[in-house]
Amino acid sequence: MHVSSIHGASSVLDSTRMDNSFVVLPKQSPQRQGLPLHPQGGGPTQTDSSSLGKVMDESFVVSPVSDGAHGAPIAPNNSGFNATVTVLKRAFEIATTQTQSRDVLSEADFLKEKLKIEEEGRKLEAAIEETEKQYAEVTAELKELETKSNRFKELEGRYWHEFNNFQFQLISHQLLKRTNVLTDAFPIWHDGDFGTINNFRLGRLPKIPVEWDEINAAWGQACLLLHTMCQYFQPKYRIKILPMGSYPRIMDLSNNTYELFGPVNLFWSTRYDKAMTLYLTCLKDFADFSYLKDQENSIPPEKCFKLPYKIENDKVKSYSITVSFNKQENWTKALKYTLWNLKWALYWFIGNTNFQPLSATVSQRTDPSAVGTLYPKRGTDLKFGSLNS
Repeated sequence: MHVSSIHGASSVLDSTRMDNSFVVLPKQSPQRQGLPLHPQGGGPTQTDSSSLGKVMDESFVVSPVSDGAHGAPIAPNNSGFNATVTVLKRAFEIATTQTQSRDVLSEADFLKEKLKIEEEGRKLEAAIEETEKQYAEVTAELKELETKSNRFKELEGRYWHEFNNFQFQLISHQLLKRTNVLTDAFPIWHDGDFGTINNFRLGRLPKIPVEWDEINAAWGQACLLLHTMCQYFQPKYRIKILPMGSYPRIMDLSNNTYELFGPVNLFWSTRYDKAMTLYLTCLKDFADFSYLKDQENSIPPEKCFKLPYKIENDKVKSYSITVSFNKQENWTKALKYTLWNLKWALYWFIGNTNFQPLSATVSQRTDPSAVGTLYPKRGTDLKFGSLNS
């Protein structure tokens, strides 16, 4: 066999179409290992290209090739070609295996699965809406309960406020029925446009020119009462009151003394005005001290002691207490409101102390039962702290 014949066969194989299938036949055992290019006794073998083309049009077959003379198979050097065929065969097997492991859904099954998923989605959305609705209902119920709770607290606070007011009025009525040394010694009331203490009028009017002796006596009583209450607690007040009967005096921070008695004329009214203004300052200091005492007793700020008429410098409820450049009507009103503030401070003092003068202490040693009718016991004092807490 000539080399040209091998090349001719190769060209035929190259032109062969492999459209339908690719078959690898089992390899036959050759009779001999190789085929010489120029065998003895024979000429070159011609290959029928038409027949080979017809066969390869249907399939691709690899078989041993025999020589024309001796029937020995031709074993060309085709190890690379066999390796390529083996790789293609392996790739075909892998592709076949992967294709067989997947289930391809038909259009009807796909639509069915889609409808199923959409139905599950609608169910989830409905569940979410129901949960949100329940959450809104629970939130509304909690808000309603909170409103009711706040309302209940408000009603409870109002109840205790009214209860405390009632108890305060009851105890005040019971206490006023008792005889108290301070209320007996310093009764504060009013007589028309005048405030009175121990029946002494304080002030003057154009049509009712009260004598200065009566005015001085009223100021003497007012100074003695405020001085007594201040000395009981012994606080460090800014102002010192010097009660001296109908001739009281007031001392300022610099130990300057001012007379709180008349008669007063235009030239001497400045010192008298200063004394009355200092008295107002001392009364305001006592009110501030009482307020702090109530706070110490855990009384709410809005229920702590406070004067009924505001004191600011020389004014009481916007009325000046000075005589100079002031109308007698306004001066008399300022004095009346001053006595009313003093009375209010006296009530607080009675309710928060167990005040007993020296004479009462001596009488208590001799006749305790008699003293008990004159002075209230500690437990029955008017306790603003216990009432308003």
